[in-house]
Amino acid sequence: MKSAPLPLVVLLAISAVLSAAEPRVLFEDALAGKPGAGWTWLRENPKAWRAQNGSLQIRVEPGLAHNVKNALLRAAPDRSAGSYAVEGTITFATPPTNQFEQAGITWYQQGKPVFKLVHEHIDGKDYIIPGKVPAPDKTVRLRLVVTRDKFTAQFQAAAKGEYKTVASGGLAPGGQEQISIQCYNGPADAEHWIRFEGFRIVAVE
Repeated sequence: MKSAPLPLVVLLAISAVLSAAEPRVLFEDALAGKPGAGWTWLRENPKAWRAQNGSLQIRVEPGLAHNVKNALLRAAPDRSAGSYAVEGTITFATPPTNQFEQAGITWYQQGKPVFKLVHEHIDGKDYIIPGKVPAPDKTVRLRLVVTRDKFTAQFQAAAKGEYKTVASGGLAPGGQEQISIQCYNGPADAEHWIRFEGFRIVAVE
């Protein structure tokens, strides 16, 4: 016995629910290899990044926020036009050993780093900064939500499950806003690599 087709109004309601469940993607780059269009290297060292095993890998070189090497930047969407979330999966492909060795998302204004959401090695343990929340898994998924004047920093342990909020606060508007994925404070005498995957920017209602 054949089932009766669903009424159009029911089909439209189902479609609306499914659409609401999927965020509107503003930009997406799986980082399965060479970075896609719109990215710019900051202080590129071609010998210290590679496309390998379906991901972009960057060596954690010595340095700090102001002189980081091989940072990837792209223009941030206008947050006065609507809130959005920046997401990306970060993996310590090599276990970190250096104090403050880190990788993650950095927010730039006028060419300068002003805020970061990172997986960082401190006193022999790994944390999400800001908040200094313990994060022992080698892989995390970071999520930075920005509005006209605020930020919310979140992460998924092992890149799965619910996002956990670790910090929130004010983020004043600024000129030439950019989003970066980067790593630094690595050892000079050993090759430590970070795997970057699944980068995207999605609208937040």
